[in-house]
Order: sequence, then C-alpha cells, then structure tokens
Amino acid sequence: MHATRTIADVMTRGVHTLKPDDTVIRAAQAMEALDVGALPVCDGDQRLVGLVTDRDIVLRGVARKRLTETTPLTEVMSHDVLWCYEDEPVDDVLDDMVQRQIRRLPVMDRQKNLVGMVSLGDVAAKTQNSGIAGALAEISLPAAPLRPDDDFRLPEVSQGDLVEVNLGRS
Repeated sequence: MHATRTIADVMTRGVHTLKPDDTVIRAAQAMEALDVGALPVCDGDQRLVGLVTDRDIVLRGVARKRLTETTPLTEVMSHDVLWCYEDEPVDDVLDDMVQRQIRRLPVMDRQKNLVGMVSLGDVAAKTQNSGIAGALAEISLPAAPLRPDDDFRLPEVSQGDLVEVNLGRS
C-alpha cells in the first residue's frame, strides 16, 4: 500500500508572484509570458493577499471600462482567496475544488507562506486519480446566462451536450 499523496507531491513550486501595486497590464503580460491564467498577489513578506486571473482582468477591468495603463491589481484582483496547505491529501483538496468549482489554488506551508500553486491539470498529470475527468467536467459546466436583453441569449448546455476534445496534447 502506498502513502496518500499530498498536494506537495503534485503542486507547481516557484510560482511567479505579483505585488498589489503592480499594474493590470503587467499582470496580463506576465500571464502571457508564463502561459498561465492566474497569478498570486503577495505583499513584501510573500504573504498571499490576493489572486488575479485572466477572467478578473476581463470582467473587473475591461468590461467595466476601468482599465488604464496605471490601474493597480488591487482594483481587479480577488481579495478573499481560497487556498490549501501543502501537506493536505490530494483527494481532500480535489473534493473541495469540485465542491467550490475551482480549477486552481495557491498552496501554503503551515506558516502560511506561499509555496506554490496546484491546478486540476497538476493533479491529472501527476496522479492516477480516476475522478479527475469527472471533477473537471463538473467544474466546467457553465452557469445559465443572465442577460437583461432577451435578444441576447446563449443556449443552455447540459451534461449530455459535452463532447471530449483532444487538443493534440499528449
């Protein structure tokens, strides 16, 4: 019998961080260069104070027309960030991610210092967890759109409408 895998076994270490006063433009450029969709935001002591995602930038910056060359991350980032400890069992964290519909989490040590990030992709690539496909499908189901204009409605998607797509990655 093998030991239960912990988040430390599957997480990505050495993640790039941003500061709260960095600009949204800097965050977007870092995301492009690193090919990631989320970056942790830390204070001077490497304490996690937020998380900025590409979605945050679009919905809280671009869509609200609040984006300028000097817009700080504090205006678009998520301040109440969920995270996990590096010594937690992978299955427990995965269950929590599914329940809360989260694809990635900052990872902390027991002194609450940021030590990495974990994503569903990390879990899928580094474990033999048979529930990862179901977890991703459950998290990926879109919410029904709420639109004030009845002329702009997207079709509802049900579980049966989902099709597996191979993007050419092995």
